[in-house]
Amino acid sequence: MNKYRKNEITSNAQSLLTTSRRRLLALGASAGALAWAGPKAGWIASAEAATPPSKPTGQAVIGLSQEPTVFLPLLAHIEVDEGVYFNLFSALWRVDEQGNFQPDLVAEVPTVENGGISADGLQWHLKLNPKAKWHDGTPFNADDVKFNIELIQNPKFLAGRRAGIDLIEDVKVVSPTEVTFKLKKPYAPLPSILSWTFLVPKHLLEKASDINKPQDFLAHPVGTGAFKWVERVPGDHITLTAADSYHGTGPYLEKLIFKYVPELTVLYTQFQTGDVDYVGIQGITPDHYEEAKTLPDRHVTPVPQPFIENIAFNLGKPVFQDPAVREALYLAMDKQSIIEQIYYGLPSQTESFLPKQSWAFNADLPKHAYDPEKAKKLLDDAGWKPGGDGIREKNGVRLEFINSTTAGNHVREQAQQLLQQNWADIGAKMSIQNFPPAVMWGDNWTNSKFDSAMVGIDFMIGPDPDSTQYFASTGIPAKGGGGDNTTQYANAEVDKLLAEGASTVDVAKRKAAYLKMQELTRKDLPYLPIFQYAMVQGVKGKLEGFTPNVNVQENCWNAYTWYWAS
Repeated sequence: MNKYRKNEITSNAQSLLTTSRRRLLALGASAGALAWAGPKAGWIASAEAATPPSKPTGQAVIGLSQEPTVFLPLLAHIEVDEGVYFNLFSALWRVDEQGNFQPDLVAEVPTVENGGISADGLQWHLKLNPKAKWHDGTPFNADDVKFNIELIQNPKFLAGRRAGIDLIEDVKVVSPTEVTFKLKKPYAPLPSILSWTFLVPKHLLEKASDINKPQDFLAHPVGTGAFKWVERVPGDHITLTAADSYHGTGPYLEKLIFKYVPELTVLYTQFQTGDVDYVGIQGITPDHYEEAKTLPDRHVTPVPQPFIENIAFNLGKPVFQDPAVREALYLAMDKQSIIEQIYYGLPSQTESFLPKQSWAFNADLPKHAYDPEKAKKLLDDAGWKPGGDGIREKNGVRLEFINSTTAGNHVREQAQQLLQQNWADIGAKMSIQNFPPAVMWGDNWTNSKFDSAMVGIDFMIGPDPDSTQYFASTGIPAKGGGGDNTTQYANAEVDKLLAEGASTVDVAKRKAAYLKMQELTRKDLPYLPIFQYAMVQGVKGKLEGFTPNVNVQENCWNAYTWYWAS
């Protein structure tokens, strides 16, 4: 049975820095790997599953409705890219389905107890896995760790995330398998950040003429993961093959194929016919859920996710700079109809950017109410008057904008059409212009070239509720910042609260900062929160080892343990 559970946290420094951390939004189940026992029984302990093969065999076709396009994992990217990263690259450690950190490129996860981290959280000593190698046979070593940290810190590099890593200083290579560094100040989210920081090879990238576009590496990326690169056919698929030099468990499959199927109905059909073994990212759309449950030799079930579906506003656009506009659009959103009529009641309504199961979730935020009359009055009072065609305007700015999302997502397209009518009723004109994923979530999104977007975001960092990369004014890529603040939101008090929440290991103080921050973002509304995801996951019946994990952004995270039961 799927359930959530919180971790037990004490308020001292050591509580932050032990390997027994639990993901604050963790999928509760028995310890260890899990296996499907069917839609009724849910998940069973892996001891009851079949036996993995002695050598890699067979392949799994992973169906994705969005296309992975960014193959230097330290650059800004979206969730679908991480499905590839988890298999092609490695982080220092990874986070499992129960929220525990597990060693990957380190021999052991550093803690206060094992001497890897000082009691004040400032001095770190990493012991690396001596068996780890890059796919070209070059040994992975401490110089690679130092290179990656310094690359992320380099202001000329378009890093997707700098928060936390920008506090690291005095990186020293002690030996090929040992590296030390210190922090300028304690930073609570750093262990989670490092679990999502996939490392790249110094020997291949240090001489790149353009580190943001290393063409040779992007055409044939080299990692230390369980699978190595074979090919990419743009617009169609990516193929990885088992890495015989992998330093960890597995892989048990000979090949992974990431198949790009942008139209969600087509993706579902290919799952029905057996052309796709696992449906990732958006999953099976809610309108197909009842039918999908009846498919033979398929395991189909809703799985909780930390993603929040939003309307994201580009606050750099004049039309969205008036808070009254954002509030009025929220009042005029028929959120309940979106959830019940379009998503068949599967997701849950929310007011926050954090999932409800997080210890930092604020349950006392103002509750949304669908009230178009109140929205009209709010706009009237703010000076947005209807023009001759009924569209409101103020100081020469029309209340008119484009909303965009991934083309081919028919469920989102239905929600867009409902919102289009909702907002037309109050004198706001929303046009719909959707794009293929590579266009929508490429430069258009990362550099804030959109007007508004319908987007699902996991605002957390692994098991930590810090959301600096999405809300800090220093994280606006369109203004040279290192982060994912594509709405261009800037609030000095939010910046202060984010800094307070991240720089202390006192959980009570952290929670107070995040509760207050959610009040501010609920008031400012750079995003209009719609619902928290409940994705309908589809997996072939004989594919063993698959395990949902709400601590990661794509459930391909442990494909190195997948195999076919005979």
